[in-house]
Amino acid sequence: MHQQNILLFGELLLRLNPQKEEFINSDNLINIFPGGSEANVATSLGQWNIQNSYISCIPDNELTKQILKNISDKNVNTDKCILKDGRLGLYFLLSANGLTKGEVIYDRAHSSFFNLRPGEIDWDNLLEGHTWFHWSALTPALNSNLAEVMEEALIAAKRKGLTISVDLNYRNRLWNYGKAPNEIMPKLVQYCDVIMGNIWAANSMLSIPVDNTLNRESSNQEDYIKGANDSAKSLFNRYPNCKHIAYTFRFMDSPIHNLLYGTYHTPTHDYVSDSHETYQVIDRIGSGDAFMAGLIYGLSTNKEGQELINMATSAGFKKLFVKGDFGNGDI
Repeated sequence: MHQQNILLFGELLLRLNPQKEEFINSDNLINIFPGGSEANVATSLGQWNIQNSYISCIPDNELTKQILKNISDKNVNTDKCILKDGRLGLYFLLSANGLTKGEVIYDRAHSSFFNLRPGEIDWDNLLEGHTWFHWSALTPALNSNLAEVMEEALIAAKRKGLTISVDLNYRNRLWNYGKAPNEIMPKLVQYCDVIMGNIWAANSMLSIPVDNTLNRESSNQEDYIKGANDSAKSLFNRYPNCKHIAYTFRFMDSPIHNLLYGTYHTPTHDYVSDSHETYQVIDRIGSGDAFMAGLIYGLSTNKEGQELINMATSAGFKKLFVKGDFGNGDI
């Protein structure tokens, strides 16, 4: 595979969380971190020296300039970001690290990105010079206009011969404009060469069957692995463009206890990563994005199946020890 130049498109966000256990506390202290799934992936790729450009639609103000500099400093090209009236999208994490109170409150309506409309972006021009296009299900989750924007992007990317990857990020609180994910996502995922997510997201978004006895509280690893293999087989049958599938399995039976492993699938082979376990989680946000970045990195550098899934899983695990949404380049 030749040298990749990856374009990542999605909403730039600010995360706010308390420094203590309660958001409203006597010291009135909060942390603010830049983030957003695609930006998280881009900053990891940049730190691993994979050429990439991150594109969002943002307001033209000093705050966004500071955030873009922070991203650019991690070896990411942000020159093609689109400036538009509005504001940055926000999300509030109600505990210091998402461990004791993992609840997230979104404040993304009517941001600059939220207000994008079909026909506003010249995708042929924007995609020129790139070999890979990455997006996530978080974008079409926001409103029907953004679902159409994504379809425009994917049609253009496929026409130009780019490799296309998607993260099936499923956030049920975002899908609130009258469409279920499985009404929107299948027509978008049909263009993708690489699909990452988990077996439950594939079920919710793409109607891929999953054994209803498999949940995050029960079943042994062999059952989950069989579920992943079966799910991947169904995905490959339904989406003939797809060549690579990866699933994550992360289990938390206490705020600081995480068990993490992943599976990787081609139409002919199935792989399972090493398992990683810790009782010392620092920040759970962005682990899946680091896994996605590790997957793209491995595919971009022609890693074989077992090495590829071990690398992606390791990247996701190591993000658990980094404060904020962005990883620190550890893989």
